[in-house]
Amino acid sequence: MIELDYAHDGAVAQLTLKRPPANAFTADGLLQLQHTVERLNGEARVRAIVITGDGPKFFSAGADLNTFADGNREVARTAAARFGAAFETLQNARAVVIAAINGYAMGGGLECALACDIRIAEQHALLALPETAVGLLPCGCGTQTLPWLVGEGWAKRMILTGERVDAATALRIGLVEEVVERGAALGAALTMAARVAGLSPQAVGFSKTLIHQARNGVPRAAALALERERFVDLFDGADQREGVNAFLEKRTPRWQAHSRTQAGQSSHAQTEIHG
Repeated sequence: MIELDYAHDGAVAQLTLKRPPANAFTADGLLQLQHTVERLNGEARVRAIVITGDGPKFFSAGADLNTFADGNREVARTAAARFGAAFETLQNARAVVIAAINGYAMGGGLECALACDIRIAEQHALLALPETAVGLLPCGCGTQTLPWLVGEGWAKRMILTGERVDAATALRIGLVEEVVERGAALGAALTMAARVAGLSPQAVGFSKTLIHQARNGVPRAAALALERERFVDLFDGADQREGVNAFLEKRTPRWQAHSRTQAGQSSHAQTEIHG
């Protein structure tokens, strides 16, 4: 069963979680998500990924609890590995990943959104990590990513007390970056993705990796040294000259696509992206 719809216009890929009625994840669906993101990592023209849920009510309700009804430890081990692999792959994607949260984002559904770079929620959305209410715990990076975004106190409120957070509260505590009207999250996310596509692929890629240094526990002095090194590295490629000269000449930059941009490495494709 296909649990993920995929479409892209070249620069922006749209992934839609699609498993009625609540877009719940299965082991196979998580593998589809992981493999799709891995494939997009190799498509140089894809600059941003927007992920949303099918229908007006659910982004995703998380894991399909039928999977765990018989208490099988090996099934649990497989599920945990799939959740971790899928959401770590999403978090480390080359492209900028934007979640359009169109409704309930519960458990693994919220962990999927947490793995994205930016989250836009509709005003009726509810977000929670309610796993402890059913004898489980978040295993898709949630116990690590949520405190980084909202602080330990709010992470404990959500995980240890089962508190649900509405969109307004999520915006206030930094769990989402924008709240929009019902039905508007996907459009807002696609607009943001189009802005990403107008920026330098190499500069964005380097910057994303640098931002993740603090989350990954890299000492500040080492991260700052790497920041300066990556700034100089930009002068080895064409984007830096193109960007500066396009600004001075009052024209749109013509960026080159980079098939992979990571700290310490970049490879260049010949395809040009017109911002």
